[in-house]
Amino acid sequence: MALYLRLLRFAKPYWAKLALAMVFMALVGSTSTLYAWLFKIVTDRIFVEKNQALLLPVGLAVIMSFLLKGLFDYFQTYLMGSVGQRAVADIRSLAFERLQAQPLSFFDKNSTGTIISRITNDITLVQAAVSDAFTAVLKDLLSIIGLIGYVFYTDWRLAAVSFIVLPSVIYPIATFGRKLRKNSVQNQKAMARFTTFLHETITGQRIVKAFAMEEYEQGRFTRENENLLRVVLKRYRIKALSSPIVEVIGGILAGLIIWYGGYAVISGAKTQGEFVSFMMALALLYNPIRSLNKENHNIQQGLGAAQRVFEVIDREPEIQERPDAVELSCVQGVIEFDSVSFGYDDKMVLRDVNLRVNKNETVAIVGESGGGKTTLVNLILRFYDVARGAVKVDGVDVRDITLDSLRRNVALVTQDVILFNDTIVSNIIHGSELNTEKVENAIRSAYAHDFVSKLPKKLDNIVGEKGTRLSGGQKQRIAIARALYKDAPILVLDEATSALDTASETEVQKALDNLMKGRTTIVIAHRLSTIMNADRIVVLENGTIVQQGSHRDLLEIGGTYKKLYELQFRDEPKKKIIRMAKGQKNA
Repeated sequence: MALYLRLLRFAKPYWAKLALAMVFMALVGSTSTLYAWLFKIVTDRIFVEKNQALLLPVGLAVIMSFLLKGLFDYFQTYLMGSVGQRAVADIRSLAFERLQAQPLSFFDKNSTGTIISRITNDITLVQAAVSDAFTAVLKDLLSIIGLIGYVFYTDWRLAAVSFIVLPSVIYPIATFGRKLRKNSVQNQKAMARFTTFLHETITGQRIVKAFAMEEYEQGRFTRENENLLRVVLKRYRIKALSSPIVEVIGGILAGLIIWYGGYAVISGAKTQGEFVSFMMALALLYNPIRSLNKENHNIQQGLGAAQRVFEVIDREPEIQERPDAVELSCVQGVIEFDSVSFGYDDKMVLRDVNLRVNKNETVAIVGESGGGKTTLVNLILRFYDVARGAVKVDGVDVRDITLDSLRRNVALVTQDVILFNDTIVSNIIHGSELNTEKVENAIRSAYAHDFVSKLPKKLDNIVGEKGTRLSGGQKQRIAIARALYKDAPILVLDEATSALDTASETEVQKALDNLMKGRTTIVIAHRLSTIMNADRIVVLENGTIVQQGSHRDLLEIGGTYKKLYELQFRDEPKKKIIRMAKGQKNA
């Protein structure tokens, strides 16, 4: 009940529409009671007394009652649907807002499919519970109240006999409802796994086809599909069993009433019209009670889904902005790592790192994979918080800076370029105010103008999902243009050229050189050829700084950096000869 009340609180802002809808619902319920009363008149005054004068007015009254019910039903359905849909839209918006507030650790631990399932499949079921089911339940309850009042008014003794059986109807409805809510949670988990599988398989089709693994993936699909089917069939077993039980109980009730009421009519204690009217009211009660049973199924499924949605809404993000956090303004771009340690779960990645990056200095971070390079720069943007020590920008701990102002002053270009399925210009400005001249300058500085000008719609060309309509080098240059447009004083380049071929790397490197001018820059690089001109090179090994200095100094000192350099460049003469041979062959 508490969970459903929480859902209904989302309808509170729309209370005026809700109140008006309930008025129309009450009117719909009253027309059901009117039907029963009209049947009493039809039976006693027309069929028994053969009063011909009543034929026309009673016939018109029946027609008018149906017209009014249809009109009232239209208004209550539309108003309640409007309230329900708005409430669900608010829930969806809040869930997405809370999702956006989660740190990267949340997305590391939860698959994309699971997250998408909560925002789509789960909220679809919540929508059915809040909008459709709630409307039907409220309308049915009002109809039931009106009809129960009428049957007690007609004959309280007969009504009392009838409602002895009522608890036996309520019990299975409540029991099956609990089972359905539990099943709904299982169903949504199975659907989340299924969505995750589909997302991975569809986005990974290049690998599936390259390794000829279609049959293997079909087998995985069959297993996931069968698992989902088992959970769904269990729900249908519960629903299929509940309806016949309610109908059997209704049949028992009808038999008792016919026996008792028939005896009353035969003995003269009750008129035929009173008995028919009573039976009519009970018959009209059957549909809303049966509907309550059906809608209870939808409500319980919705509550199971709501439980999962509220887990996202209620989850407090680990990265919290302090109430007294300060705005970062007039940024110089001095970055300090003060005795920084950090780990994922129980695994330490960085250990007591001390590093200062001065204003407009370019510092490259190198080391073996898994050494903590990307983690180090993630801490600057507060994607994660340090376990010990502090990361500072211009002498201020990043935990004391508002997240918006911190991230507004840092531009990030990564190896895995993320472009949205939108126009090139939208990807460059990414929600910022459009400045056409600034966009043009960014495009030219990123060496992207040549290929953009050849596209059919130029800046208005759609890049496709994840930029699939562009080459790797083109995507990277759009990402650089985005960073140029942001014009942040601090720049982080996370292996921005490692996935590119030599020709693309040359173009991108020229764009990066433009981007780094006048900025404090931290470069994570796998290819040492791209960072030889850095002001300083920092070598990370097992989460600890083991060396730092210029390229020339580190080669002279020897050690880890020299080993990395020799490992990368020992085959360079051989590669050069191969490239020359290929060039002569192509010529």
